[in-house]
Formats: sequence, structure tokens, C-alpha cells
Amino acid sequence: MKGDRVEIVVDAGDTTRTYEVVASRAGRRVETAVRRGVVEVSEVTRSGSVVRTARFMATRVLALVEQPVPREDASEATARPSGQTLSPPKS
Repeated sequence: MKGDRVEIVVDAGDTTRTYEVVASRAGRRVETAVRRGVVEVSEVTRSGSVVRTARFMATRVLALVEQPVPREDASEATARPSGQTLSPPKS
């Protein structure tokens, strides 16, 4: 979803560096994978095509923070139409 983002904090020797991968358009999402000692963070379209990828050595990654966009709960969405509020029953 647009707005999904992942922050990666990497050890750069004497300091740390922070990188950010953000889903820049509607319908895109950010996926994270760890394979063979490499952390891979990718922005992916709805169809599954990779738009861009950031790769880091797993031994150098200090923190990986996933920050998804708050999504509306599906059960609340079907319970009432949007724009309507619940009010107490009239006596």
C-alpha cells in the first residue's frame, strides 16, 4: 500500500547509516527477505514486479523497522457504510 515503508540501520564502520524504502505509488508494497546472509528490501507492484531493491549484508544490519500504513479493519468496513456514525437507539 502507498505509504508502507521500511527503515534499515546499517553499521558503516565508525558510524551508522539509515536507509529507507517507501512504497511510492498506490498499489505498491514493500517486501523484506533474508537469504544467504543478505537482507533484501523491495518495492513491489500489485502484479508482483519488482520496482527497486536495496540489498545489505546481514552481518552489517543493526535494525530493520517495518512501518506499515494503518489499514481499516475489514470487519468494521462491512459493519456500516462509510460516512455514517452509530447512534444509540431512540426510546
